[in-house]
Amino acid sequence: MILSIIIVNYNTGALTKALIESLLEQELPKKTEIIVVDNDSRDESVPFLKSDFPEIKVIANKKNVGLAAGVNQGIAAAMGKYLLILNPDMVALPGAVKTLVEFMDRNDRAGIAGGKLLYPNGRAQDSSYRFYKPMTIVYRRTFLGKTKAGQREIARFLRKDLDKSQESDVDWLMGACLITRREMVEEIGGMDDRYFLYFEDVDWCRRAWAADWRVVYVPQAVFSHYHQRSSEQSSLLSWLTNRAVRHHILSALKYFWKFR
Repeated sequence: MILSIIIVNYNTGALTKALIESLLEQELPKKTEIIVVDNDSRDESVPFLKSDFPEIKVIANKKNVGLAAGVNQGIAAAMGKYLLILNPDMVALPGAVKTLVEFMDRNDRAGIAGGKLLYPNGRAQDSSYRFYKPMTIVYRRTFLGKTKAGQREIARFLRKDLDKSQESDVDWLMGACLITRREMVEEIGGMDDRYFLYFEDVDWCRRAWAADWRVVYVPQAVFSHYHQRSSEQSSLLSWLTNRAVRHHILSALKYFWKFR
């Protein structure tokens, strides 16, 4: 098997269907499998995905185990040399998957790669970053981000000083679109499932670099991403009312403690 495509679904059946349809229109390697890990959805995702796409593998969890654990389940079931992990709210644009696979074929020390992500209106999305500092989160979530120091840190984090139309090695890539090499996964392991949601991608890329695997942004592979950051709020105090924000902050604390 050359390529395994892994999608973790949670109450996003319609989006997952659209993603799979876009994948089936791609020029995929002849030996490709699609695996959907469902985290106990309540929207009838499992029956209609099985009905509409009998050729794919669906793993139905009895509870929501989180994103990282779901990805790891997909990896354990996968047979491919390469593992393409996609969020359900993605659509693969023409040639995107082929471009990523060919990039991995040409670059045997590339452990993780990701494509260029666009909003549905065609505007480019930030998807490649420098590593977080503790103050990065503070600046991005409070009025301090409007200060000169905050603006400098946010610009550093978002790689605003670089030409994002060019292929480049990066600290980490958004987990919505990651292709990784089985050889690397066998060496460093899968995602750290102690993160329920958020920071599993930052952690994975950091461990890849630590083991001398490259993490590469490949803008020639283009995907549309219906991205809504449910964790994005103006105040750190929003953790009181927003579950996604709580997950983001708790995952950040786990990350900084782990790599202290």
